[in-house]
Amino acid sequence: MAAGSRPDLVIFDCDGVLVDSESIVAGVLAGQLRQFDVEITDEECEREFAGLSQEKATERVLALLGTSAPAGWFDSLTRSVDVALRARVRPVPGVLDVIRLLDVPFCVASNGRPEKVALTLRTSGLARYFEHRVFTAADVAHGKPAPDLFLMAAERCGANPRRCVVVEDSVSGIAAARAAGMRVLGFVPADQTLDGADALFTDMAELPDLLSLPMS
Repeated sequence: MAAGSRPDLVIFDCDGVLVDSESIVAGVLAGQLRQFDVEITDEECEREFAGLSQEKATERVLALLGTSAPAGWFDSLTRSVDVALRARVRPVPGVLDVIRLLDVPFCVASNGRPEKVALTLRTSGLARYFEHRVFTAADVAHGKPAPDLFLMAAERCGANPRRCVVVEDSVSGIAAARAAGMRVLGFVPADQTLDGADALFTDMAELPDLLSLPMS
């Protein structure tokens, strides 16, 4: 889809795009890993796990541990992550203003586990804007970077994939959008880049212009 064209559907990633959750999750995970003498900072952990599906994240944790995790460790980690998110997660600054004014269909497509996506959307106050339009890697055979999730989201929302725009903040998400034949906008901090995106932006206030949408 060419820049300047009006999309039929906007597909948002969740973590790091809609909700400011990635640093929270990374802090909990890094702290747990350090208890097993894994030398990793919160910032390194956030970069290492950005955009990974639950399955890929589990594989990476085991690789870092160098051994199998103790019985019940992953369940304990999940509970700790959810407690932290419930207490601290907030919408990404500016994204609520964009969502309230969007005049085309939009949805969520996330590699996150369904329970975490639901928790973060609910706690951040965004859930009511995405009712029945939340899709996760659990719904498809292959999560990002495969195109399956974005293609399913387009089908469920009745949109032509080539008329969709994806808003992403991870390498795997960019790759998935490209594989699905969709235009993709990369949301990144001002001092970072994201290869493969059709355009980059650092502030949600820039998004309406990139989507070529009239905003009132």
